Amino acid sequence: MSSYIQNLICQGEHQQQDFKFEINDAKKIARSLVAFSNSHGGKLLIGVKDNGNITGIQSEEEYHMLEAAAQMYCRPAVKFTFQKWTIKGKTILEVDIAEGDKKPFLAMNEDKKWIAYVRVDDQNLLANSVMMKVWQKERRSKGIRIAYRETEKILMDYLEQHSQISISKFCRIGKISRKKAEDILADLIVLEILRIHFSEKETWYSLAPDTKDQS
Repeated sequence: MSSYIQNLICQGEHQQQDFKFEINDAKKIARSLVAFSNSHGGKLLIGVKDNGNITGIQSEEEYHMLEAAAQMYCRPAVKFTFQKWTIKGKTILEVDIAEGDKKPFLAMNEDKKWIAYVRVDDQNLLANSVMMKVWQKERRSKGIRIAYRETEKILMDYLEQHSQISISKFCRIGKISRKKAEDILADLIVLEILRIHFSEKETWYSLAPDTKDQS
């Protein structure tokens, strides 16, 4: 089965896979656990460097630290499954995290604050307030109803002409508060009319592909 692990490593780090040389900080590993849970799930390969070199886990304590991270530093607790593989005398821990059904999942940071993260490409990024509202709205049993008012028309007209918009730009052209802008954007994301995009430096919004096709 070493070829199975080798194939995974050859894929590199991506949206649904992360390499960890070792687990020496439960709070840091909690970020990865919640990021995968808040996104589309993913896999951790522990005992593998970022460049794909296999180092193997250092001790059984790494599993116990992983378990502590999932139970103590994630809220709600993150469920995972794991499998041990031995390649050339080195043990790799394969950890599978499913997409969660109780979003948002939060991780405790160094200041003991609970923070939500999302997985974007090969990074764990902070979830913003719009994404938090999306998760809140998705948890409600009632459907979303949105009135197509002048503000929504301004937003959709802008996105018909431009590929993306920031929340600050929406506030300016719509002449609305940030809170109102967040609510509108969250509703349209839940309705799959808009998409949210994250990077380390900024967050922006675009029309969903199906919306573009219909326009």
